[in-house]
Amino acid sequence: MTQLDVRPETGARNGKGLGGNSVGLLGSAVIGVSTVAPVYCLTSTLGSTAGEVGLQMPAVFLAGFLPMLLVAFAYRELNKVMPDCGTSFTWTVKAFGPRVGWMCGWGLVIATIIVLSNLAGVATSYFWLLAGEISNNASVAALDDDKAVHILTCLALIAAATAISYRGMTATKGVQYTLVGLQLVVLAVFVVMAVAKAGSADFAATSVDFSWSWLNPFSVQSFGAFTAGLSLSIFMYWGWDTCLTANEETIGSDKTPGRAALIAMVVLVGSYLATGVAAQMIVGSGGKGLGLANPETSDNVFAALAGPVMGPTLGILLFVAVLASAAASLQTTFIPVARTVLAMSTYEALPASYARVHPKFRTPGRATVTAGVATAVFYTVMTLVSEHVLVDTIYALGLMICFYYALTAFACAWYFKAELRSSVRDFTFKGLFPLLGGVLLSAVFFKTLVDMWNPEYGSGSSVLGVGSVFVIGVGLLFVGVVIMLVMGRRSPAFFRGEVLNRQTPVLVVEE
Repeated sequence: MTQLDVRPETGARNGKGLGGNSVGLLGSAVIGVSTVAPVYCLTSTLGSTAGEVGLQMPAVFLAGFLPMLLVAFAYRELNKVMPDCGTSFTWTVKAFGPRVGWMCGWGLVIATIIVLSNLAGVATSYFWLLAGEISNNASVAALDDDKAVHILTCLALIAAATAISYRGMTATKGVQYTLVGLQLVVLAVFVVMAVAKAGSADFAATSVDFSWSWLNPFSVQSFGAFTAGLSLSIFMYWGWDTCLTANEETIGSDKTPGRAALIAMVVLVGSYLATGVAAQMIVGSGGKGLGLANPETSDNVFAALAGPVMGPTLGILLFVAVLASAAASLQTTFIPVARTVLAMSTYEALPASYARVHPKFRTPGRATVTAGVATAVFYTVMTLVSEHVLVDTIYALGLMICFYYALTAFACAWYFKAELRSSVRDFTFKGLFPLLGGVLLSAVFFKTLVDMWNPEYGSGSSVLGVGSVFVIGVGLLFVGVVIMLVMGRRSPAFFRGEVLNRQTPVLVVEE
């Protein structure tokens, strides 16, 4: 027996029209790992994180994992009683009301758009890098430096990913097994070769002997550096909750998504720690040469390390892995944004047209296409406006992630407040762990908010003397407030709490 929240007028399981029982435990975990895109995250943030915290980068990876794990328990408990594809939006509405829930949903949506744009950008860069390596022609690789070529290629990749996601979970899952497997195998090869070559004559000038102090977060030089690194680390784990947004399409929707999310997170933290340690052992975290913090290569570390560490032949595999990672995640990242928009529309928090589900593919087609268009527009505009768009949007993304994850964690503790005295288990997993996760993420959110006012935060660019990361992050949240006010006039029933609230009828059905 499974409890499912439905709108009063539906009265049927999967009232949103999504294709149920499309994904099992392994497929769900693979989609979670794919959405996070571990190889993409590593190449785009290893350098930035090393620049903030130096050799304590592995410690920051562990520190970022802790709040994610605590929040994952909140997701698991909420999903057991409300396996709704709206996840954070639906749960926070039930806990705190329509306005807080709407902004939580907006945080998830805009975070996803930011990620999609960066994924497309990295996939484009590695597409041309790979083309240059295969053709042994530097001028081909240099095509990525042509802004028009870069943008057009990026738009083509976004269109392809949108088309695949449009066709449904079965098509998505089938592509992911190969791409995720490729990423993890190539990462393992990189780690083994980096550790084996560390200390050799070729890397004598950069190699650093492993030290357990690398795992000590208290060795970070300042609290500001720690929170900046932690914000990047949190970004590196973002996406595991895709397992939950696909809950209505998963076999065993009340339990399987939560288990898949925990499996995905264990795989991720293991991959990050191994790669971070290996990279530091062979090239260190300095700001010159192959050092991870070199500003000339820090936003794309693997492009600099592929040849020196793995050689010209195997190095191409690392290019392939990054391209596969970004492309795979570009595809699966449409899942959370499209299904969150679908749920918001179903519950009348967004225009009704976004609640349409394709009759054949049983996907939120209009929401998926809209997400693709929004991603294309966002990336094109940001690329034309700022040369440092990749760095600044990643830093801004950390703010969005902390925002909606923290709200979801607090929603869990509040929703289950009457049950916390029932048992030690309920107190721990429904109250204590989610509350701690929410507090930790809130602390990072507010500290990051203060730090990003400084133009030196992120890429160093500014708008009227204010850091561009602050402008991007706060500006996008403000846009959400404006849209919410507009929707309040168009859909007053939702904002009066008449469509979705804690007392919304729960349908008990046989699976």
